[in-house]
Amino acid sequence: MAATACSYNSALLPSSPNFSHHDRHPPVTSRVSSSNKGLTRTKYQKGTIKCAREFSDFVGGDLLKPDLGKWLSDVEEHKAIAIYPPHEGGYEGRYLNRLRYQGYRFLDLSARGLGDPETTLTKIHPVCPAHIGKQPIARWYFPPEVDYRLSLLPPDAKGLVVWILEAKVLSKAELQFLALLPTLRPKVRVIAECGNWRKFVWTPLKDIAGLTANEAL
Repeated sequence: MAATACSYNSALLPSSPNFSHHDRHPPVTSRVSSSNKGLTRTKYQKGTIKCAREFSDFVGGDLLKPDLGKWLSDVEEHKAIAIYPPHEGGYEGRYLNRLRYQGYRFLDLSARGLGDPETTLTKIHPVCPAHIGKQPIARWYFPPEVDYRLSLLPPDAKGLVVWILEAKVLSKAELQFLALLPTLRPKVRVIAECGNWRKFVWTPLKDIAGLTANEAL
């Protein structure tokens, strides 16, 4: 049976004298090897690799979508939001700054190593410091993260935003507690990064956690 293999190799580097810096796409060669009845023939074909460009690559994709008003209204209405920023990052800072301009303060936490969210955020919780095996295992107690930060808010602050990084590793029960946290602490808003998408999108956290509208109230 005839077998065909195709591979792309860079023929010329930018430092090569045959490469012009005015060329838009560097030339490459494609090598196609085919075998038929024990005979092997190799053909070389010239081609180019083209990268598509969009208008958003020059002006910033986050500036083309005027959705900041919708973002602020959804945060105030649902109080707990699941966001899906792009993999390359950077877009979420635009939405974070908009909340900062409204007077919110932030508590940034990573879901990895957070432990039980209810205990860490709203209760006095123990923490065991690392040791090298020769000391006795100690246990220190820390105040609730959310209550402690709320007590430090200045009088002109609008509230506290608990921004959870890598929330995709949390269980459904843990996401349900985060969705209910603004009900327990009215001045708290929750933003959980539950995954990634091609553009910055968000949805109410109660929809991701599987809570009904009555349970979220």
